Amino acid sequence: MAEAAGELERRAIVVGVDDSEHSFYALQWILGHFFAGEGAASALGAGYKLVIVYAKPSPSLITSMGGPGGVDIRPYVESDLKRAAAKVIDKAKELCTANSVSDAIFEVMEGDARNVLCDAVEKFNADVLVVGSHGYGAIKRVVLGSVSDYCAHHADCTVMIVKKPKHKH
Repeated sequence: MAEAAGELERRAIVVGVDDSEHSFYALQWILGHFFAGEGAASALGAGYKLVIVYAKPSPSLITSMGGPGGVDIRPYVESDLKRAAAKVIDKAKELCTANSVSDAIFEVMEGDARNVLCDAVEKFNADVLVVGSHGYGAIKRVVLGSVSDYCAHHADCTVMIVKKPKHKH
C-alpha cells in the first residue's frame, strides 16, 4: 500500500545548470519538450516537479592554492561564487518564466558538480536527471572529466544528456 501512495506523489526531473550555453540549452530543451505551453508538451511534464540545480564550487578548493603569509582571499572568493550562482539561477528563472513554468524549485548546492547532481537526484527522489553536453572528445573527457559521463554511471535514475546541435554552414 505504501508503494501505491508513493506512485501518487509528484515525481521530479532534476536539471543541472552552470554558466555554459550547453546547460541552458538542456534546460530550454526540457522546458520546451516537457513543461511549456498547453497541450502535449505540458501534459508530459504534468506529473513532475522541475528542480533546477546549480553546483557552486567550494571556496576552500579555490583558495587552497595560496601559500603561507598570503592575504585571506576566502571572503572575496565566496562573494564571487555567490554572485555567479545568483546570476545562473536568475537566468534559469528567466527561462522558466519565458516558458510559463512558475513552480520550479531552484537549488544551489556546494561541491563538485558530479557529486552535487547525484546528491540532488537522491534528495528530490528524481526519476530523471537532465544535463547538457559540451561535446568533448574522448581525450578531453579523460583529461577534464565529464559531469555527464559521471552522472550517467553513478546517478540512481535515468540520465538524459542533451546535446546542442552543431550548426551547419
